[in-house]
Amino acid sequence: MSAELLMEERPLTFELEYADEAETSFDFGGSGQVEITAPEEPVETQSKKAQIIALYESGTTDIAQIVRRVGARPSYVAQVLQRAGHLTGYFDLYTTTAREQNIYSRFFRSVLSFKTTEAARESVQKIDRLYNYFERLGDRAGQHQAMVLALTGKNRARWSGKHEEAQVFNEWLAAH
Repeated sequence: MSAELLMEERPLTFELEYADEAETSFDFGGSGQVEITAPEEPVETQSKKAQIIALYESGTTDIAQIVRRVGARPSYVAQVLQRAGHLTGYFDLYTTTAREQNIYSRFFRSVLSFKTTEAARESVQKIDRLYNYFERLGDRAGQHQAMVLALTGKNRARWSGKHEEAQVFNEWLAAH
């Protein structure tokens, strides 16, 4: 079946290790079958944020399970739980750079901005200075963190519809 026909038959959806079809079975090389059930229907009387917190506080601590029950993105669920003080150490593309993610975070705090093209250029200049600093030290992990921050800036700007700002980060990344 071609990709076009498959997409017409069943549009692409965001899925983790679970399927959205009821009672789907997979055979993993004769070692047995794994049952995957449909996501439970969310309670519509509460906001998603309230549902997430209530589920976590009632004992459902698996992010994937909360995602299925509430119908939210994993990054949203994790951020809600993090802000409520239930989850620590989580970060992804949309997590604020003001939070400590690793030992290099303090160097990059408040560096990322893409409100305007000029702000993006200033961010790239700061990232470049830090990249060069870590290069002089021979610290590849620090250089990598600079590149990760530039990629984060590019992606955040792009997904915010700020294509010129994203291009500023992209050009720096292409040069490094």
